[in-house]
Amino acid sequence: HLLQSLHREGRAFAVVFRTFGTDLPRALRAVSCALAGQHPRFPALRDLALPVDLTLGRIRCSKREVVLTRGAERLGTQEGGRKLYDYFSSFEGIGGFQDHFDWWAKNQFSSRGGKPLWIDPHDPDLHHIFIDDNIRLDDADTIVHPQVFSERGSRNPRRTPTSELYNICLVQTNLLEAIADEDYFLRCVRKCEENYERYLACREQDAPSQQWDGQ
Repeated sequence: HLLQSLHREGRAFAVVFRTFGTDLPRALRAVSCALAGQHPRFPALRDLALPVDLTLGRIRCSKREVVLTRGAERLGTQEGGRKLYDYFSSFEGIGGFQDHFDWWAKNQFSSRGGKPLWIDPHDPDLHHIFIDDNIRLDDADTIVHPQVFSERGSRNPRRTPTSELYNICLVQTNLLEAIADEDYFLRCVRKCEENYERYLACREQDAPSQQWDGQ
């Protein structure tokens, strides 16, 4: 429903699955079948010109760097996170990556070891939104490692508390609502868009970003 709604609104968007598990091949195949018109509830999905790349990507983290590989593609953060930000910003269609569970476990399941996400508030035409039921406001117990480029054009982002980007770029899925309400994810996206505009406005006014609660 989310894909169909965004397409109907004329949005330019991409969807990237990020999982610690081994379910990525099945998830991508299921979406590919749905977009081929094989979903009984959403046959109109066949009209979406949204390619699905079944090539499995991997993201591996260490103290030195984050390395992304997919097919022949290989990018790292030894020179900063800008290349990976640009990679995801130019992503097209639907694809997926397996993140580094062992690194998350090694970091006591904290933000520091979580799935890396890069945000550039100086690039207002792009909005990255990470939706996961394990996102929590407690950085000692959450699944995403958000990083923000504070300076325009900089290569090295700063580690960012979840609270700064909560309901802006980070959404903790309410699983019951997601099952019961087919508009749930669409409402999440719209709420994030509204909050992102306010977040950018606060930054332009040099308001302390730490005071933003995303509510």
